[in-house]
Amino acid sequence: MERKRVIILGAAGRDFHNFNTYFRDNEEYEVVAFTATQIPHIEGRKYPAELAGSLYPDGIPIFPEEELTELIKKYDVDECYFSYSDVPYQKVMNLSAVVNAAGATFNLIGPKRTMIKSTKPVIAVGAVRTGCGKSQTSRRVIEILMEKGYRVVAIRHPMPYGDLVKQKVQRFARLEDLEKHNCTIEEMEEYEPHIVRGNVIYAGVDYEAILRAAEQDPDGCDIILWDGGNNDFPFYQPDLMITVVDPHRPGHEVSYYPGEVTLRIADIVVINKEETASPEGILTVRQNVQKVNPKAQIIDAASPIKVDNPEVIRGKRVLVVEDGPTLTHGEMTIGAGTVAAQRYGAAEIIDPRPYLVGELVDTFKKYPYIGKLLPAMGYGKKQMQDLEATINKADVDAVVIGTPIDLNRIIKIKKPTTRVYYDLQEIGEPTLDQILDEFVQKHLK
Repeated sequence: MERKRVIILGAAGRDFHNFNTYFRDNEEYEVVAFTATQIPHIEGRKYPAELAGSLYPDGIPIFPEEELTELIKKYDVDECYFSYSDVPYQKVMNLSAVVNAAGATFNLIGPKRTMIKSTKPVIAVGAVRTGCGKSQTSRRVIEILMEKGYRVVAIRHPMPYGDLVKQKVQRFARLEDLEKHNCTIEEMEEYEPHIVRGNVIYAGVDYEAILRAAEQDPDGCDIILWDGGNNDFPFYQPDLMITVVDPHRPGHEVSYYPGEVTLRIADIVVINKEETASPEGILTVRQNVQKVNPKAQIIDAASPIKVDNPEVIRGKRVLVVEDGPTLTHGEMTIGAGTVAAQRYGAAEIIDPRPYLVGELVDTFKKYPYIGKLLPAMGYGKKQMQDLEATINKADVDAVVIGTPIDLNRIIKIKKPTTRVYYDLQEIGEPTLDQILDEFVQKHLK
């Protein structure tokens, strides 16, 4: 039988998982290439033979998505599988048109083919967009369960931007592990908050191997917490699915892929950021949730901010540094740092664009709507150096750090700084504590 020739469209995450779970040992298909987008410097690599299995002794090349039409023709491709997340429906169908016009079939793979079953109870936390607040929701779930005496091991959606063989299975239990694994700023933003709270978090490339390692973690494991990335649906079969929605972007919960999937499969929907959202935005999101998933329980929530030193902000001309992915493909134009600057009386938020250095210039060309905020870009040492140079070059009195890591630990900022913190806080009932009591009674008693 002639194998169907396939290209997997990805961004160094879901694409590798789809390959590992559905295509790797499937003799009906030949994956001839991956394409890459969203994340800088992830094309031009290979998915290595060590991870690709016996059908791919030479590995699989990774090309820029911009070359898709030529690749379909060059490799006589039959099918293309869209395998990344946080994309508007218009963009998905535009790519479908590109694929179809080149003669191939456009496909999406669903959860049945890609979700792995754990031997432990699984709680999954996802979101309908990047930047909704799933990270603080995950932290809140873990804190509640740890207070109840359970050992929770978190597994994070992949961010394998380095040596894929070395990143097959990664375990983070100490801050030193971040340096050991040469983490990018984006990775640190997700792993560091877990580590400093005392729980172990895994990530990597091969998510079945990761799951089996987590289930047998040397510190013990009662519950797996899937900490989702972007707006993707889980890699593991959840026993409880929690999806976070954002009233600052009303309507996005039903217009981005695969965010609407995470909404439709949710057992619990958290409407976050209600303390800073408009009543109209909250109402629109609530109505959309009730329309597409009327069985889901809704939790109202806020993410109140705290600041190390408000005096660094008050009356000062400040540069605001926000979480990178939230501003870029998350398309947010406000973050925790902005809220803090406004709340604590900054004289002015200074536009970083006149001071941009190196690769940050390209970031603003690709994402022009970022405006007067500076994303904490750091997908490699060069970007980290450019971020440091941009901050130090800016004509400001102080820097407000809204990204969830200690940026001063990574780069040398030669100006006064203050960090902004935010945690999830439920409003009224039901609460996550009540929901998790029911979960524990059902799955662990």
